[in-house]
Amino acid sequence: MREPIATPGRASRRDYWNVWLIAWPVILSNSTVPLLGAVDTAVMGHLPEARYMGAVTLGATIFSLIYWGFGFLRMGTTGMIAQADGAGDGDEMRAALGRALLIAFAVGLAILALQLPILWLALWIYPASAGVEELTAGYFLVRVWSAPAVLANYCFLGVFIGLSRTRAALGLQVWTNGVNIALDLLFVVGFGWDVKGVALATVIADWSAMLIGGWMVLRMVRGETTGIDWRRIFEPTALRRTFSVNGDIFIRTLCLTAGFAYFNAESARFGDVVLAANAVLMNFQHILAYGLDGFAFAAEGLIGRAIGRRDLAAYRVAVRATTVCAVAVAVLYALFYGLFGPLLIDLLTDIESVRGLARDYLPWVIVSPIISIWSFQLDGIFIGATQTRDMRNAMILSLAGLVVAILLAVPPLGNHGLWLALTLFMVVRAITLWRVYPRIGARIG
Repeated sequence: MREPIATPGRASRRDYWNVWLIAWPVILSNSTVPLLGAVDTAVMGHLPEARYMGAVTLGATIFSLIYWGFGFLRMGTTGMIAQADGAGDGDEMRAALGRALLIAFAVGLAILALQLPILWLALWIYPASAGVEELTAGYFLVRVWSAPAVLANYCFLGVFIGLSRTRAALGLQVWTNGVNIALDLLFVVGFGWDVKGVALATVIADWSAMLIGGWMVLRMVRGETTGIDWRRIFEPTALRRTFSVNGDIFIRTLCLTAGFAYFNAESARFGDVVLAANAVLMNFQHILAYGLDGFAFAAEGLIGRAIGRRDLAAYRVAVRATTVCAVAVAVLYALFYGLFGPLLIDLLTDIESVRGLARDYLPWVIVSPIISIWSFQLDGIFIGATQTRDMRNAMILSLAGLVVAILLAVPPLGNHGLWLALTLFMVVRAITLWRVYPRIGARIG
């Protein structure tokens, strides 16, 4: 659905329906992500030694951390593309994509050039047995060659979301995972290439997705002129804005990552059983994020285009429609966790001590959807508005609040204090963004 919501006044049924049409492909696409990891684990799990599975798990964790930091390529591209589309400026839309791709390929080539120091640092941070480290190195040195393609795909995903073409994003995700799974089976089961086969399957899948995604994006943003307008791409003001937006989101993402890393580190201090129980419950939070991302992504595209058109009525309707849908789904998540949470815990672990402890802390996860939805939704609104400096500052304050909350709540309350601190982290994220939220409407007006 490329056309922005334009209904004046209150959101209509059509507005809510448009939101669902944009959101459901994202939700379905996100749900396929764990499938690939499950297939990798299953393929490695049938090899004779556990070190193969450990190496793939460790290698995948390293790449997740590397690429997580560059998620700004997706988020920054979304807001800029949506606003350019709303303003009817096709030249700027193509230039915005060009700037994002320049950054993506520059960072990708830097990762390739620094692959050995990155590998050394990663293995220093995540020490393992000699056998696992040797296999992890083999996996890493193959998979690293997909870095430019992965980062370019982030830019293409930003275009799809900015234009609300989320079905294209779903199709590309299904293609990537399908190719990856098929080649996993061929290279490992068929050819016996163990961890390097898994890595090579990912490399081929990522580069094929980049080629197909690039073709799809060019069809969406092509104009009457052909060729690359380098002067528009390197226009100083626009280039500075691109770096500013991406830099703000990068800092914001680092703070968010640091917050969850601190939570996990504090979990480990309570011992193996508490660490495992918290890890089980964090899966609930990840599932929640996968589901609610669809409405945040819908908000990014719709709000960005409303701002590009300087249409305050469309902006307000987009905020209302996406938020109402997101809150409704958050309530359903809370009810689902309340009814089936113990069953989900039992599916995730067979260890009775972990099961019992996870049930003790389950109430924190049950209330999490109702509390987390506001920060998720505000993130989508601010990304669509490219109001990234406010996002950065809000996340810095939220991280500071999390640290203080853990220091004050954990000594008297133990692990309950840790979950209380994480809950307050979500509350502070929402409050700090809500305080500056009126600036977006004032900017449009």
